[in-house]
Amino acid sequence: MPTDPNMTALALFDFDGTLCKQDSFTGFMQSALPKHSFYRKCLKISPQIAAYYLKLYPANRMRPLLFKTVFKDENAHKVHLIGQNYAKYLVEHCLNPEVLARLKWHQQQQHDVVIVSASLNLYLQPVAKLLNVELICTQVDADHHVLTGAYRSADCSCKEKVCRLKQHYDLNTFTKIYAYGNSHEDIHMLKVATHAYWINQKHQLQPFLG
Repeated sequence: MPTDPNMTALALFDFDGTLCKQDSFTGFMQSALPKHSFYRKCLKISPQIAAYYLKLYPANRMRPLLFKTVFKDENAHKVHLIGQNYAKYLVEHCLNPEVLARLKWHQQQQHDVVIVSASLNLYLQPVAKLLNVELICTQVDADHHVLTGAYRSADCSCKEKVCRLKQHYDLNTFTKIYAYGNSHEDIHMLKVATHAYWINQKHQLQPFLG
C-alpha cells in the first residue's frame, strides 16, 4: 500500500519496449551464458521458439520455458551477480529518454512510481533500486542457492499485471493513475489508468486510445 496518506497519484511503467528500448529478457539470457551454451540449450526447445516467432506460441508461455531451459540448476548467487551488472548496463545504455523523463517527472511530483513487468526480478530488482522506484515483476524460484528453473509467481503479464497491482495497492485510493505500455500484454494495465500512454514502434510516447 502507498506509505504516504497524501499521495494520490500512481505511475505504472512496463519495462521491455516501454521504459527500456530493447527486449531485456532475451538479452539477459544471452548475457548470462557463453553463446555456445545458450544456443545449445535453446536447441532443446527449437520447435517452441519457431512457433513463438510465427506467433503460434504465446509469450507468457515462452518466457517460463526459456527461463527453465537456460537457468535450471544454475548457481543463484552467480546469476544474481550477472543480473546486477546487466541492470547497470540497461540503466546506462538502454532506457528510452522520453519515457525516463516522464518517470523522473512523476518522482518530482511525489507520485508513487512502479515498474510492472513480466521480466525477471534477477535484474529488475537492481534496476528498480538504481531508479529509486517500486517493482512488481516475475519472481524466480531457488532452492539451497540453486535456481530450480521454475517461477515463484505467475508470469506478470496481461491480466496478471492488474491482479498483482491490486495485491499491492488499493487502486481506489488514487485520484490519478498513469500507465505506460507498448504491447497487448500491457492493455489490461492501461485500461485501469486515468491517463494511459502508448510507446509506438519508433519509441515515441502517444496517448493510448484503447
